[in-house]
Amino acid sequence: MKTDWTNLGAQVRDGKTRFAVRAPHAHEVSLCVFVAGAEQRLAMHREGDVWAVEIADDLSGAHYGYRAEGEWAPERGLWFDPAKLLVDPYAIELDRRFVYDPRLSVFGEDTAALVSKAIVPKSLPEVALTPPHFAQGGLVYELNVRAFTVLHPEVPEAQRGTVAALAHPSVIAHFRKLRVSAIELMPIVAWIDERHLGPLGLTNAWGYNPVAMMALDPELCPGGVAELRETVSALHTAGIGVVLDLVLNHSGESDVLGPVLSLRGLDDAAYAKEPDGRLINDTGTGNTLDFAQPAVRQLALDTLRHFVRHCGIDGFRFDLATILARGPGFDRDAPIFAEIAKDPWLADSVMIAEPWDCGPGGYQLGNFPANWLEWNDRFRDDVRRFWRPSAGLGDGGFGAMATRLAGSADVFGEQASRSVNFLAAHDGFTLADTVAYAERHNWANGEENRDGHGENFSWNNGVEGLTTDPAILARRDTDLRALLATLFASTGTIMLTAGDEFGRSQKGNNNAYAQDNALSWIDWTGRDVALEDYVAELASWRAERIAHLRQFALPGEWLTLAGAAMTTADWENPELPGLVYDTQAYRLTIDREARRITLA
Repeated sequence: MKTDWTNLGAQVRDGKTRFAVRAPHAHEVSLCVFVAGAEQRLAMHREGDVWAVEIADDLSGAHYGYRAEGEWAPERGLWFDPAKLLVDPYAIELDRRFVYDPRLSVFGEDTAALVSKAIVPKSLPEVALTPPHFAQGGLVYELNVRAFTVLHPEVPEAQRGTVAALAHPSVIAHFRKLRVSAIELMPIVAWIDERHLGPLGLTNAWGYNPVAMMALDPELCPGGVAELRETVSALHTAGIGVVLDLVLNHSGESDVLGPVLSLRGLDDAAYAKEPDGRLINDTGTGNTLDFAQPAVRQLALDTLRHFVRHCGIDGFRFDLATILARGPGFDRDAPIFAEIAKDPWLADSVMIAEPWDCGPGGYQLGNFPANWLEWNDRFRDDVRRFWRPSAGLGDGGFGAMATRLAGSADVFGEQASRSVNFLAAHDGFTLADTVAYAERHNWANGEENRDGHGENFSWNNGVEGLTTDPAILARRDTDLRALLATLFASTGTIMLTAGDEFGRSQKGNNNAYAQDNALSWIDWTGRDVALEDYVAELASWRAERIAHLRQFALPGEWLTLAGAAMTTADWENPELPGLVYDTQAYRLTIDREARRITLA
């Protein structure tokens, strides 16, 4: 009986191996298998837009790539150069990390020695299809795998900086102390450094520059799919879900001066173009994947299915998620949403949008599907402005504060709140730096302090940065506790970035994407345990009231500190010292003069 091959990528079935890759405009495509360092090329045959070849052997573990021949006319989106070894867009594991080299962009330069090779995967077992391990309204804990574990004193040295470290009992104990509902992993698929970083002596530490969307980074996840699956299983046993932060909006091939690594050399039509052929740059990274193209959506859907089916992932956070619905303008009824909703592996998965990009009409907070959660930057900004002392009592009024606390109905409507409330994320100041730095301090990034957000609604309590003044330190601690209490008392799902629970600082760097060093690594031995214990208390308070804090249904009454019902004049009073939110389940007292929230 003939084997039924339906998917792209490399597959082993019935003792045979099939390779299939999409390259609709290529004249010829070759499979390149590497044995003991020697390259063996096999011609592939065309099947419509796909090129395929079947080998009568089990090649599990073999290293491979592709070469595509055709026209070299970059001005028309044709980048065929048989000298370029190309990574399978459906690669799952790689032999090594990507390393940027200028020769990757030069026509005729052979890149076999420069490019990572894909590894033919063994037959991958499917995990059981179960509801996601995720409680809407719970706490999402965002972390960078390497930065979070590389200095952890209780994790075995060989595991530090890897996905496996997240399954260590001491790490899981920390998650449980904070009542974490799900951890959100910053990118763990393989990426390449931006070409400007090498000359600066820097490397990309965040991973938001992928090449192959499914290929796990060989250093973050050296055990491949099995390591990720086993870690997810251990976290599930502890009642903790796993959300992957995926970058499906662009690739590390960058602009026209960037490397030819994968899609560019196989099917450059995957990238969105202006009518004159210029690359659209709605991502700010040089290129944008075109989700109006069915093949791009298929790659995205297959990526999501892979991580759910083979790794047990509970959901996804989408970087610059507006791109997913562009064709070219944003469409809240874009095809990708319906395709996800009807897929049996994805329909129940947690979907979290970063609801903006830097293109025209790119800010789309509140406009994603009704079952998607969305990062709510208005919560971050309004709450920071409310507590910012330098602005006086009038900056960020009580009306905005009350709206954000109650779930941002002005954005999401009177329904179960889809808001992901956060005060700090990987991109921007840490929470501790928010109350210690009025200005960004990004000089270490080599861009003369021009990169990163310029307006952070932050403050320094009288001294910029580090200080030993006990009065200033006390004010900063008070402010941190007020901010954290606001977050944990808010309606919706909440997000905390790793280390913010114990005062992590990046010395004022609000764009530490290129700082794979002590500036961004979590200092476990120097953490503020008292603040961490306070956050644990907040988490326990929230966990007991989670049913009421995930939706708007609970009736409540806003009162003055004196106990009187709030009037229109009270809401408009910029000098109002505080207010109370009184419900049947809990009572919040917000005292802006004393700079604290009391939860009862």
